[in-house]
Amino acid sequence: MNDADVSRQIQQMVRFIRQEAEEKANEISVSAEEEFNIEKLQLVEAEKKKIRQEYERKERQVEIRKKIEYSMQLNASRIKVLQAQDDVISSMKEAASKELLSVSHHHDWTITHHDHVYRNLLKDLIVQCLLRLKEPSVLLRCRKEDLHLVEHVLDSAAQEYADKANVDPPEIIVDNQVYLPPGPSHHNAHDIYCSGGVVLASRDGKIVCENTLDARLDVVFRKKLPEIRKQLFGQVVA
Repeated sequence: MNDADVSRQIQQMVRFIRQEAEEKANEISVSAEEEFNIEKLQLVEAEKKKIRQEYERKERQVEIRKKIEYSMQLNASRIKVLQAQDDVISSMKEAASKELLSVSHHHDWTITHHDHVYRNLLKDLIVQCLLRLKEPSVLLRCRKEDLHLVEHVLDSAAQEYADKANVDPPEIIVDNQVYLPPGPSHHNAHDIYCSGGVVLASRDGKIVCENTLDARLDVVFRKKLPEIRKQLFGQVVA
C-alpha cells in the first residue's frame, strides 16, 4: 500500500469520524432542545398554576369579604328593626303607665264614683298580698295621697283574707313614716314614682309582696310581650 492509498484511507476515516460526530452533535442538540422545551413548558405550567391559585385565593377572599359585609349589613338591619320594635313597645308601655294614673287619680276631700273603684281595687290588692304572705302581722306601705282610702278598706280586706284563708284576721300596720313615691308629674318626671297600689311585707321584712300598679303592669308586659310582638309585628325577626 503506497502513500496515496494510506492517505485515502485516512481521509475516509476522518470523514466517517466527522460525520459520526456531526450526527451525534445533532442528536445532542435535538435532545437538548426537547428537554429545554419540556422544562420551559413545565415552568410555564407551574407559573400558570401559581397564578390560578393566587387568583382563586383572592377570589375566595373577595367572597368572604362580601359575605362578611352582607352579614354585617343584615345584622345592622335586624338591630334597627328590633330597636324600632322596642321603641314602639316602650311607647305602648309608657302610654299604659299614663293610663294607670287615671285609675289611681282621686280627689282629696270628696269621694267620687271613681274613688270607689280605686278604693275597691286597693282592697283587692291588699287581699292578694295577704294571701301570698300568709303572715299574722304585716307592714303596709302606700302613697301618702292613698292613705285615707287604704285605711278605709283595711278591716274589710283583713276580714276577706281571713274568710278565704280560714284564719283569724291579720294585724295590718300602716307605715306612717315611709310612703311609696307619688305619681309622676311634670315637676318630677325623672324621679322615682308610683302610680298607685300597695306594698306589704312581713314584720321582719324578709318577705315582700309588691302589688303596685306599676309592678302589675311590668308583670303583665313581661308575660304578654311575645303575644304583643306577634300582634304588632307578625313574624318575629330572627
